[in-house]
Amino acid sequence: MVARSAAAVMIPAVSGFARAENGVSDNVIRIGQSAVFSGPAKDFGVDYRAGLQVCFGRINKGGGIHGRKIELISYDDVYEPAKTAVNTAKLIDEDKVFALIGYVATGNLAAAMPLADKAGVPMFAPLVGTTSFRTSFNRNLFHVRAGYDLELRKIISHLSTIGIGNIAVVFQDSAFGKSNLATCEQLAADYKVQVVKAVPMAIAATDAKEISATLAGARPGAVVMIMAGRMVEVFIRDYRAGGAAAPLYTLSVGITDAPGSAERLQGKLEGLVTASIVPPPQSLSVPIVADYQRDRAEAGEKIDSYTALEGYIVARVFAEGLRRAGRTLTREAFVAGMEGIGNARFGEFPVTYGPRNHNGSTFVDLEMYKRDGRLQR
Repeated sequence: MVARSAAAVMIPAVSGFARAENGVSDNVIRIGQSAVFSGPAKDFGVDYRAGLQVCFGRINKGGGIHGRKIELISYDDVYEPAKTAVNTAKLIDEDKVFALIGYVATGNLAAAMPLADKAGVPMFAPLVGTTSFRTSFNRNLFHVRAGYDLELRKIISHLSTIGIGNIAVVFQDSAFGKSNLATCEQLAADYKVQVVKAVPMAIAATDAKEISATLAGARPGAVVMIMAGRMVEVFIRDYRAGGAAAPLYTLSVGITDAPGSAERLQGKLEGLVTASIVPPPQSLSVPIVADYQRDRAEAGEKIDSYTALEGYIVARVFAEGLRRAGRTLTREAFVAGMEGIGNARFGEFPVTYGPRNHNGSTFVDLEMYKRDGRLQR
């Protein structure tokens, strides 16, 4: 699957590229994305790309960055790291993109980074919060979202504060789940919260009855889910159907299609607490949200979610890095431009960048789902 932004323009003569960095011509900045656009986890890639395109469309309509419009090329990796590597090689070697943006999932990012590093291509704002990508500095890698360590700290510290001293963890049987389980266990020890049971769950699982029974026997005070996509619904459905009453907590990537999840779970979504790394998409009093909703309406984009808003914010930050890089756009100038942002607010959404800090935001909040999929603080 190949997708190009509706706001993209045709690439001019090849001679335009001979004078500049790959992916940069007199009129265009070409960037690339490999993400999941099909299968049970497709909401992540589809919504993230929608948010990116809404913002890029606004920028292109206004004349682009230093007269250059942004073209996004997207390939489907179906959530498989091996396919991500193939797509990334194609984007770098054949499409000759200036930068990579909007990748999804820990294992997929791990598969792509060696290729990006070898080619010196910036990797911008993967939908990944895994701690290892943040503690080991990489000059080519820039994050915008807060890390999963901050999300888990928010959850564990909250549980400790309200007197819950033991938890169970259900984790995705993948690099994402395993690495963040280790982070969760360390944070639990720091807050003197005992992990009484940790159980893996397959990404494509359609049944969680056995896992639910195992957790019920452990009698945890709460269950923390380190999972993403439809498998979260499968677990909630079977855990609640078994009569378990322990409160459920999830990372920001747990639920992407909240109205759909609420309908499919027939009320069982109610009470789920989630970490959120962007403001609610309905909070129009927040300037970045008001901008997102205005531009989304003008673009006729039907998708409206936390992930789409995250994509919009990411595009705003990326565009600022391009602006700071100047008219003579190179990858080195872009990296320097990003590092020069310092402490900044994009429509009141705070980020921080510097020569040794590419982590972006530390914003994390906790919200609870209502029966219909809406969230409340």
